Amino acid sequence: MTKTTGTPPAVSFTGAVKTFGAVRAVDGVNLTIASGETVALLGRNGAGKSTTISLLLGLNEPDEGGVELFGGTPEQAVLAGRVGAMLQEARAVPRVTVHELISFVAGRYPAPMPVAQALELAGIADLARRRVDRLSGGQTQRVRFAVALAGNPALLVLDEPTAALDVEARHAFWNSMRDYAGRGHTVLFSTHYLEEADAHADRIVVIDRGRIVADGTGEQLRRAAGGNLVSIDLAGRGTEGLTLLPGVRSVEVRGDRALLRTDDSDATVIALAELGAIRGLEVAPASLDDAFLALTAREKETV
Repeated sequence: MTKTTGTPPAVSFTGAVKTFGAVRAVDGVNLTIASGETVALLGRNGAGKSTTISLLLGLNEPDEGGVELFGGTPEQAVLAGRVGAMLQEARAVPRVTVHELISFVAGRYPAPMPVAQALELAGIADLARRRVDRLSGGQTQRVRFAVALAGNPALLVLDEPTAALDVEARHAFWNSMRDYAGRGHTVLFSTHYLEEADAHADRIVVIDRGRIVADGTGEQLRRAAGGNLVSIDLAGRGTEGLTLLPGVRSVEVRGDRALLRTDDSDATVIALAELGAIRGLEVAPASLDDAFLALTAREKETV
């Protein structure tokens, strides 16, 4: 999904590889994000999300391939104040207030966001006079968000941004993020919460074992993994022949039920009826959870 034309993409990975010993944490990643897009990087813990982000921010360099931001190096973009980041491993600064911290960070950028606006957007205006090292985990997470916003960056990078937030705080955070993205900024966030990726991103990039295994909207990912699920009671019969039915991509047995992932649920149901195998029939669209499991399982099979 392209929001602008005639300008370099906000993010461009070209065959990027990063290894740590025998582990290929990032394994040949090709990824382009246009200016103005909001993209979710989705994967399980250890899938390669944080390493990919570290390459994007210039915290690590790829062993092979390259990474560019706005047509230049990550270092150039960061030094120019075009990138703001919210990372998982940041530590609280002792003996400073929230306002002092955000003011200090904003002062390092050429065209920062007004401090009051950053505090308000992050939902921590009421914490301005509180010491950073005396905040709760959820409050500290929102301070990290304000730090990322302080420079008014063109690209906002968020690594697991809703970790430690309760339901109300998560809702408020995503409202703030959508407000910021709606001003034409580019946002990349990593998460293992599928519902967050589906609800708040223009595109979802699924990464597994350091590789991109899918890239598209939530609906496109569901279709790629098999658009519908048809389930039946096995009633003592086996699954012989079920994988050969029209439209069926895969068959999974859960207890005494068979779950058929299919591209054409109508054709699948008709074929089941002809076999006399319709018992406890249920037809439902594949969820993003189903798509994620199918996509990552498929990747394992090919490794």
